[in-house]
Amino acid sequence: MTPPSPSPAATDVRRGHPRPHLVDGRGELSGAVTRALRSGSPPRYAPQSVLKADPWGEDLQLALYLLYEPHYRGFDGVDDAREWDPELLRLRQALEARFLHALRSELSDAPRSAEEAFAPLLVEPVDLSGSLSHHLETEGELWQLREYAALRSLYHLKEADPHAWVIPRLTGRAKAAMVAIEYDEFGAGRADRIHARLFADLMADLGLDPTYGRYLDHAPAPLLATVNLMSLFGLHRALRGALVGHFACVEVTSSPGSRRLARAMRRCGAGAAAEHFYTEHVEADAVHEQVVRHEVIGGLLADEPDLEGDVAFGCAATVLLEDRLARSIRDAWDHERTALRAPLPEA
Repeated sequence: MTPPSPSPAATDVRRGHPRPHLVDGRGELSGAVTRALRSGSPPRYAPQSVLKADPWGEDLQLALYLLYEPHYRGFDGVDDAREWDPELLRLRQALEARFLHALRSELSDAPRSAEEAFAPLLVEPVDLSGSLSHHLETEGELWQLREYAALRSLYHLKEADPHAWVIPRLTGRAKAAMVAIEYDEFGAGRADRIHARLFADLMADLGLDPTYGRYLDHAPAPLLATVNLMSLFGLHRALRGALVGHFACVEVTSSPGSRRLARAMRRCGAGAAAEHFYTEHVEADAVHEQVVRHEVIGGLLADEPDLEGDVAFGCAATVLLEDRLARSIRDAWDHERTALRAPLPEA
């Protein structure tokens, strides 16, 4: 399918590659990070506040997101050198430990083998009533598609970037297969087909601002947690198996969900670019699913069989957080509320 031409507005926004604005904090920890980044000073917070923080809450998840973002594009007005500021890294390490402990506690009974972890994902569920993509396909409204896109923009505008960190940590079959998949994600050599670019075009079709990071202040904790998980796994070599598990989970589940979302975009008249983003993923990820399971996971576990538990954990953590996010969004929509922290302006 030939991708539609991007709108002039979307092209102009992307050409400038503006850095996102630094948002205000949502509590003691995220407030400390915001003030530290703005002032150039160390973060100031009570040491016990990390242990008391809700690992799923707005404050901790926003603080983590703000501490990860300097490894991507940074923030407007923030010195690039803060990426490796030891005081910020010390706080990040403490927040990560809190987040990881919560994940492992929630998943104490999760499968320990890759085969067990992925088996349920390879069969389409008979009951799709809890599926967010199914809801959007069958009864979703345009305003809900806009909210969904605004939320997902925090990942899709840097799609595949967190997973690229694993490449130098792989060898042989796993590395070759991972690079092949990432090559597709980054447009197979064509800038106009980079998946982040296609999502920006989708946003323009929906009357959303495709500026990178634009909707950070709208995103609630369950969405931030899904993006933070990728950054957490990606930035730690020790968690390379979990990152592979996460990536495989995304690829395995993408094609059926993308097919439903493409139909939702078509049914609601969202626009050619909005529909194309998902039809592209239906085709690409059906192939990627096979490659990532047999070559990336297979190659990694042939080289490092002791990482199988981490691969399974990465898959289970992804499912856990995606289910939490879906429940949060559906609860808001079922009660005719916005799923965002603040409503979107009219298109």
